[in-house]
Amino acid sequence: MTVAVKITTRVDVCPTHGEFEARNFVGNVWSKCQACTMAEEAARAAKAEAQEKEARVRDWQRRIGSAGIPERFQARSLETFDATTDQQRHALNFAKRYAEGFDEVMGTGRCALFIGKPGTGKTHLAAGIGMHLLRQGRPVLFTTVMRAIRRIKDTWAKGSEESESQAIAALVFPDLLILDEVGVQFGSEFEKNILFDVLNERYEKRRPTLLMSNLPLDEVRGYLGDRVFDRMREDGGKYIAFDWESHRAKVGG
Repeated sequence: MTVAVKITTRVDVCPTHGEFEARNFVGNVWSKCQACTMAEEAARAAKAEAQEKEARVRDWQRRIGSAGIPERFQARSLETFDATTDQQRHALNFAKRYAEGFDEVMGTGRCALFIGKPGTGKTHLAAGIGMHLLRQGRPVLFTTVMRAIRRIKDTWAKGSEESESQAIAALVFPDLLILDEVGVQFGSEFEKNILFDVLNERYEKRRPTLLMSNLPLDEVRGYLGDRVFDRMREDGGKYIAFDWESHRAKVGG
């Protein structure tokens, strides 16, 4: 036998949202303002989501150690980049748009490739982008291709506390991965396959990667392989040429 439950209603006043219909289910307990209840639930959900993200970032930081931005460049910023030519201003403007519009970059996974001789400012702008994102609380990792490959190879050692899949996941996790010294390595098929595994997973998750190299574009493509290179160019991926005189050479001369 089903017993009907009589629900009593009355008009109450919420200090924030004004009049609302309150309902009495048992005893003298009346329902709260529906708009306030929805706002409280949304706030709790947002807090839980933020706490979960913070926990994931802390876990990543424990495993990766730090963002890896070279100490020499941690004080560099996009604002301190000395752009005196049209080409330099083009590179700087791209870096600013990339950093300031990173929500859109994350939406597409748009990558970038900085190519030029040593001392032309590639690391300065890449570090400036990374520091800008770190100040926003976004996880960033700056490393060389050689260190990334060595990190994965080290998991094969007996007694390693990290598996190969965990090492790859640590490289895939950050919102932005900055890979320096592309092409310094031997360029074996083994290295290309490891690099493909990392960059392909980032590609699938729409997580952008910024690559830097001192080699000409054709040599970079030859080292990366067509599969990786083509993925880097998708979704508006950009190649920025740093083809001016080395600042370090100029200072030294």
